[in-house]
Amino acid sequence: NVLVLPGRFIDNKTAEAILDEFFATTFEGGRHERRVKKIPVQK
Repeated sequence: NVLVLPGRFIDNKTAEAILDEFFATTFEGGRHERRVKKIPVQK
């Protein structure tokens, strides 16, 4: 998923709240799950 926040319209506090919710949301899988699993991720 991609998240784009317009810096001229959203203050830092609101942007942080949006990011917190975005990162806390669980990936539901769906039709792209197989492809997402192929993405190399450093841990």
